[in-house]
Amino acid sequence: MRTRHLSVALLLFPWWAGAADVQVIALTNGKATVIVDGGKPRTLSAGQSTPEGVRLVSATSESAVLEVQGQRRTLALGTSYRTTASTETTSVGNKVVVTADSHGHFTVNGLVNGAASVRFLVDTGASVVSISIDDARRAGINYLAGERGFSQTASGIAPIYRVKLDTLKIGDITLYNVDAAVHTSGQLPIGLLGMSFLNRMEMKRDGSMLTLTRRF
Repeated sequence: MRTRHLSVALLLFPWWAGAADVQVIALTNGKATVIVDGGKPRTLSAGQSTPEGVRLVSATSESAVLEVQGQRRTLALGTSYRTTASTETTSVGNKVVVTADSHGHFTVNGLVNGAASVRFLVDTGASVVSISIDDARRAGINYLAGERGFSQTASGIAPIYRVKLDTLKIGDITLYNVDAAVHTSGQLPIGLLGMSFLNRMEMKRDGSMLTLTRRF
């Protein structure tokens, strides 16, 4: 079974640097171990980047120079840096209003299964909600019990597991039993808020504002 993800091509361009929180937990000359958005530790050599777009410029045993969202930050061992979201979201009852970022994209923070905070790109070209394998683990999803399938991405066919999210909360809107795909290839630096969520919304765009209103 294949899942359509035509808009995944957007993820290959440098407009996205989705890290919201970066922490340095280990340092050596030329290398740094960082945690991004509460995920698993990643050891980077100078010049390497995490899937979220955090790049290590240089490192000593005392500090690391990191490039986050196009800006360089120097972090000492044990310190962290938190960015601000590139879009604004307001929520009242069954309605969420999202403001586009400078590139015209709409991104929102979501809570999966009440456990994992995930940044999502609103993507009407994706059949279902999609999350990374790291997000699935943080949400406590037993994705290996799901149905195996494939997704068409910009870089080719990617393996996925089809699962059900117990809950997905965006703003004050909570949906139950949401179809989703867990990507295991490591090529999904941001979640996709696909049609398995959006089909249950009324969507209205007015310039740089996108309003999602729950229908059922």
